[in-house]
Amino acid sequence: MQKDLIGLAAILNLDSIGGDVFLGKSPNLGEQRVFGGLIIGQALFAACRTIESGLPNSLHCYFIHTGDPQVPLIYSVERLRDGRSYSTRRVTATQQGSTIFSSMVSFHKGEQGVFEHQDKMPPVPAPEHFAAEQLSKIALQTDLPDIVRRYYEPDRAVELRPVEIGRYVGQRIEDGRLHMWMKAAKKLPDDPALHICALAYASDLSLLDAVMARYGRTLFDGRIYSGSLDHAMWFHRPFRADDWLLYAKDSPSAQSGRGLARGLIFRRDGTLVASIAQEGSVRERR
Repeated sequence: MQKDLIGLAAILNLDSIGGDVFLGKSPNLGEQRVFGGLIIGQALFAACRTIESGLPNSLHCYFIHTGDPQVPLIYSVERLRDGRSYSTRRVTATQQGSTIFSSMVSFHKGEQGVFEHQDKMPPVPAPEHFAAEQLSKIALQTDLPDIVRRYYEPDRAVELRPVEIGRYVGQRIEDGRLHMWMKAAKKLPDDPALHICALAYASDLSLLDAVMARYGRTLFDGRIYSGSLDHAMWFHRPFRADDWLLYAKDSPSAQSGRGLARGLIFRRDGTLVASIAQEGSVRERR
């Protein structure tokens, strides 16, 4: 039974406080820091509020300071360009007068293209194979850490079904490739921009865990300190964030206390809908 489930539409919603300035809040007041995906999603939502036509085709953002869940987030949008095909916005998030996040967002009105191709979706079992009941059975058979169990509880705004569950108990993924099914836990309105913002929110969920896959460790390891440094995302084709989407992740490089993670997101029918890249600080605690 779900308990007090807050939907993504409510989490991403912002209050207008004059001009192109918006106020957002974090729903997780008990956390030590604001979830990066929340800031990404809300900043993108703020940018969408200033566009008359077109949908986001890409975003590039930097995390400058850790956000405090107890303090409201102020999003200021700058209208850099409104062109025939593309528009550009800069969004800055501040708390108590200090900038904690900055992003650039591009919008495209859409057009017919001559060239059309995409990578194929990895061959993994359907999300029903990894239902909560199946995860519970695996958890009983293994020493699954409590923090991992809580991460996949059904009261979260995004429902997650990991494919490589063994990595949470020390299994090494030699090629570093991870897969996870995900979808908004509550049905969303039929607003394409909102679905894009919802996916931007979800795209930050344990993406950096791909860095640890080769070592048989996870970001839930208390000896690991991690934090997102930047995040880039490209939106390719239509989708619904409240339908199952496959998040395929890998990490091509880690060095100097930083790790790079990449992701491709597919619809169930194999359609590639988005690509992601993120670099983060990944260190062992002293």
